[in-house]
Amino acid sequence: MAKNRLSETVSASTSVPNTEKSKSVYFPNLNGVRFIAAFSVLIHHIEQAKAAFGLPNLYSNHIVKHAGKQGVGLFFVLSGFLITYLLLSEKSKNNTINIKNFYVRRVLRIWPIYYIIVLLGTLVLPHFKLFYWQSAAEVLSNAEAFWPRLSLLMMILPNLSFIFYELPYLCSQTWSIGVEEQFYYLWPWLIRANSWKARFGIIAIFILGTASIFLIYFFFFTNNTIDELPRYVFFFFSQFRIMMMVMGGVGAYLVFTKHSILAFLFQRKVQFVVYGILLIIIISGYEFKGINLELLSVFFCYFIVNVAVNPQSIINLEQSVVSYLGKISYGLYIYHIAINVAIMNLLQPYQHTWSLGVYNLVMYGLTIGLTVAVASLSFHFLEQKLLALKVKFGH
Repeated sequence: MAKNRLSETVSASTSVPNTEKSKSVYFPNLNGVRFIAAFSVLIHHIEQAKAAFGLPNLYSNHIVKHAGKQGVGLFFVLSGFLITYLLLSEKSKNNTINIKNFYVRRVLRIWPIYYIIVLLGTLVLPHFKLFYWQSAAEVLSNAEAFWPRLSLLMMILPNLSFIFYELPYLCSQTWSIGVEEQFYYLWPWLIRANSWKARFGIIAIFILGTASIFLIYFFFFTNNTIDELPRYVFFFFSQFRIMMMVMGGVGAYLVFTKHSILAFLFQRKVQFVVYGILLIIIISGYEFKGINLELLSVFFCYFIVNVAVNPQSIINLEQSVVSYLGKISYGLYIYHIAINVAIMNLLQPYQHTWSLGVYNLVMYGLTIGLTVAVASLSFHFLEQKLLALKVKFGH
């Protein structure tokens, strides 16, 4: 009985048809989730910039300080959920997964504006006073690291570039794109495989390939000694949040299979309890050493699954403005740091002449307004045209 109710619940709350006629997959509220993630990161970086400029700020507040990594973590879980659901759908329909089409779709979605901000943030914008950032200037002044850093960025390995050479601040947010890309290198092959033996082989190849690139750069393109290797390896794993995306994949599996446990998890009283615990963790700033983000990913996964397919969800994010901002969230994430730095430099003469309230109102208004404008232009005149090409390669 519970399983039948669950099946009806999932079918009623998603537009994920099983017919040959329709190929679209749409979950409600997920643009709202993207909005929450993007604006968490944006506010975190604005307050971080204020701290760097020596202005009164909220960056020391644990909620603001952790908002950035929590926002990125929410992106990771959401990405794992959506990608896994699409892969499971394709495999169920075709009994296989077209890996080539999968990668073409990812390239069209991610690479264009990734390369725009990398090239601008590394080669162009730092030469303009409006985009000056002291630590970024220091990073770029290291001529010895210039080509190794750029080579990793061009290979979509910004997380390795961040670990070995740091990233210019204007494109520092791209480290997470590297983590997502590495997840994509691994995940479709694992979903397509039909045996655990094949999956273990795929994981072994992935580990060997990643380790080889890591060690080549460590030994041949840095001045580090072997004694420092453990520290860099630990740093790599502290940033390599692939398990958060796997948790999103677990949520997708539960939804795709209409697992009976969802009938319990979708109950209103369970939602209140789970969200209450999540709010207590975030507000208190309590951290579970070593597994904090992975633990939070369980809550994020629960949140995403509920708002996506539970018609009894106590949270509704289907608001027009929120949905639109979520739709352009990739651009918001990519462009916001450069815009914030420009606004901070532009307003520097007024930092100590305006009241703090007026300064914050103008600075926040200009940063958010211009970021939304740039992201919107990017989405409508570049990203959307490229997204249209994805139709030729499936979802």
